[in-house]
Amino acid sequence: MTSAEQHVVPFASPAAVAGSPHVEQPVAYDAILLAGFGGPEGQDDVIPFLRNVTRGRGIPDERLEEVAHHYRHFGGVSPINAQNRALKAALEAELAHRGIDLPVYWGNRNWAPYLGEAVTDAAAAGRTNLLGLATSAYSSFSSCRQYREDFARVLTETGLAGSVTIDKVRQFFDHPGFVQPFIDGVRNAIAAFLADGVPADAVRVLFSTHSIPTADAERSGPREGDELHRDLGEGGAYAAQHLAVAEVVMAAVAAEVPGAEHIAWDLVYQSRSGPPSQPWLEPDVNDVIAELPAAGVAAVAIAPLGFMSDHMEVLWDLDTEAMEAAEEAGIRAVRTPTPGVDPAFVAGLVDLVEERLNGTSAAERPHLTDLGPWFDVCRPACCENVRAGFKPAAAGIAP
Repeated sequence: MTSAEQHVVPFASPAAVAGSPHVEQPVAYDAILLAGFGGPEGQDDVIPFLRNVTRGRGIPDERLEEVAHHYRHFGGVSPINAQNRALKAALEAELAHRGIDLPVYWGNRNWAPYLGEAVTDAAAAGRTNLLGLATSAYSSFSSCRQYREDFARVLTETGLAGSVTIDKVRQFFDHPGFVQPFIDGVRNAIAAFLADGVPADAVRVLFSTHSIPTADAERSGPREGDELHRDLGEGGAYAAQHLAVAEVVMAAVAAEVPGAEHIAWDLVYQSRSGPPSQPWLEPDVNDVIAELPAAGVAAVAIAPLGFMSDHMEVLWDLDTEAMEAAEEAGIRAVRTPTPGVDPAFVAGLVDLVEERLNGTSAAERPHLTDLGPWFDVCRPACCENVRAGFKPAAAGIAP
């Protein structure tokens, strides 16, 4: 018996339970579980939603109100639920186009419809072998492990742990379907700047993603001692994945747009929410923008590389605050699109589903960086939450 066969993955399908990194045998899933973050859909929802997001941290409502004004600026409505409804419909259309008879059940972590409702509805319809698709592409606690903990919590709370299994598609940060919309957006922005006469050395690309605590970033991806561990440098897998994808995007754009090979770029962070005493990933997007004029930059393209859709942190932190920072700095700025329901992205997500339905070998799975293809079954110490430690989680080997 190999070391992988000795592992047990809780809440998993029989094909994934042994813990092999890639599940290379067909699995007869009978539904897709689209797992979202959730967002308020009216002013009365804002504070209850933020209480859900920060549950267990003891944050008073007056501090939550400091964040609430972002949502209140847009009528108390986050666009994320509407975007997930559109994504669900697009996935259903692509599945039908390919002749794949799998219903899509959608549930959120922090607001209705909740994951528990989705799993319960699936089970009531006789759909008990679920393939999870979380709306986040990268590795970290909040973008991967927390969804896996949600799956485990829901199965336990509903009493379905013995009758329903949940696996999860691999992290798709470097899947062509996810990356292509960013290539298109950055290419179009750079081409427009150059066509307007901005010199290449006066253009900068900022790839922006959500900042996370440095300690969480360092724990993203397989830990030392795991068979898949590799030294990914400061920021762990989270930072390394973003950097690798940004390199792919810039290389593709340089191949398509004359002069783009001379354009510099940076990975920047946004949406920090922790106390000043706690180190988070830096530099902040607005701080970098303020420094660009001194570096001779006249135009900046901001690519929201860490985000699937134009949700609140894109609309506020980039479209509002970062654009204000660019105006104050006296430089031109554009924000490039997120994948949203771009046909390439939707097709890529269904490709990921088909990988698991067909048991596609790792060697045949598309990926655009040397880090991929990422694994199907998370490793024992992947993406630990420094504050809370390890809780039961689906789709990964228990620590």
